[in-house]
Amino acid sequence: MTDIEPDTDPFIESGRKLFAGEADFIWAANSLSNLPPMSKVEIAFAGRSNVGKSSLVNALTGRNTLARTSHTPGRTQQLNFFDIGGRFHLVDMPGYGYAAVEKAKVAAWTKLIHDYLRGRSTLGRVYLLIDARHGIKAVDEVLLETLDKAAVSYQIILTKADELKPGGIEERLAETAANIAKRAAAFPEIIPTSSRLGTGIADLRTSVARLLSERGAG
Repeated sequence: MTDIEPDTDPFIESGRKLFAGEADFIWAANSLSNLPPMSKVEIAFAGRSNVGKSSLVNALTGRNTLARTSHTPGRTQQLNFFDIGGRFHLVDMPGYGYAAVEKAKVAAWTKLIHDYLRGRSTLGRVYLLIDARHGIKAVDEVLLETLDKAAVSYQIILTKADELKPGGIEERLAETAANIAKRAAAFPEIIPTSSRLGTGIADLRTSVARLLSERGAG
């Protein structure tokens, strides 16, 4: 579960090329009624507010400002769609679980997230970001249940892995693997990442490239 060794996976290079091209914002939706028409495979990134989602999306695409980053959690308040090289749509989802935002807004975002995840046939996978320092929390469990019930494939990405003490990431990986072991929709591989150091970014690009190939979009 560390960075993939060179030349051991045919999707490493295709993953690199996939994110080396254009990445363009194409749509924003704050309700199910104004989602874009379903066309390309969609790959969504979800996670608690302040989990480092925007930083990871920017690192993944090699851009500093594709996704909006902020020191104030909860700034992403809609589903933002990006076209990646004409190959697939990356969906940056609102962060959830930030109590300091008005409850009505939190409820609206949460409903949008869950409704989208349940009813989008073009959704290929959800990458669910979990802060490596804290692990899966109760608010994450709610989303896991939604994904399991909707039979939407999802994969756990541990963010901020560089902030754990030595040996801590192995413990968190084992704990997380045990949590998802019996979840039918969970992809078994867990990817630890650090947007700051670039750790795991090649693994994540490779994972996306492999998924697109399996979906016939590669």
